[in-house]
Amino acid sequence: MKARDVGKMHPDSWVLGADTVVYIDGTLLGKPKTREEALDMLRRLSGQEHSVLTGFSVLNVSKIKAERGAVETAVKVKFLSPVEMEWYVQTGEPFDKAGAYAIQGIGSFMVESIRGSYTNVVGLPVCEVMEVLARLGAITISEFGFRIAE
Repeated sequence: MKARDVGKMHPDSWVLGADTVVYIDGTLLGKPKTREEALDMLRRLSGQEHSVLTGFSVLNVSKIKAERGAVETAVKVKFLSPVEMEWYVQTGEPFDKAGAYAIQGIGSFMVESIRGSYTNVVGLPVCEVMEVLARLGAITISEFGFRIAE
């Protein structure tokens, strides 16, 4: 829906929209709004494996081209002590991150292992998005690298 709304305003442009969520034990974890929510999310993740899911859409309204996809990555968090969780929340990093952690930031200390796309956990599955952009003709790939198509 994000991509479609922007695409209507910019019909000649390629538009990418994406959302990432964390899923554990039947619950979706978005971005925590309070210290208590962040701590609750970290307690849920502590010592557990969870899924990071990103859905994305690429479209160009005037070319009548669109494709969407989703990527799932399994992430195992080490057992977190209460002191570690409190300290991490005090850094402020968890508040704009799905699941209350950033694998690419300070939160990397808690990630024991991953299976799947690292960039998906960061927030955008770059490999899969680039493949879609190439398939749709939004970029070309040559010996000189990636180029935006005309």
